[in-house]
Amino acid sequence: MAYNTFPQYGYPYYQPIQQAQPQSAPQNTGIVWVQGEAGAKSYLIAPNTTVALWDSETQTIYLKTADASGMPSMKILDYSVRDTNAQPKQAAPEINLDDYITRKDFEAFEEKIKKQIKKLSIRSAEDDE
Repeated sequence: MAYNTFPQYGYPYYQPIQQAQPQSAPQNTGIVWVQGEAGAKSYLIAPNTTVALWDSETQTIYLKTADASGMPSMKILDYSVRDTNAQPKQAAPEINLDDYITRKDFEAFEEKIKKQIKKLSIRSAEDDE
């Protein structure tokens, strides 16, 4: 231990020097971990603040907000890990337009059906007489 000497009243005075002890400061990673929804609900926050609370038990993030009066509200977000090696989603299959008819063709077909129905109903009426 080191000492400072100060001449005081004609004789040296020894005063110990406080050496700074390295302190382990908490590392601020910006992530607040809670245990489950109950832990998120019981986490106190200041008025007019929002904090993201990460669930240590499930893949959930709780966004807890307090209004000006300190009344809390919470949004629950579920997250999933994206596989970077996965194949991208395939595009929609190519549509073969030969399998479909146009509106004009449909209306022409509809007219033919109506004419056939009319012929059949006239023929049926003649048979009943």
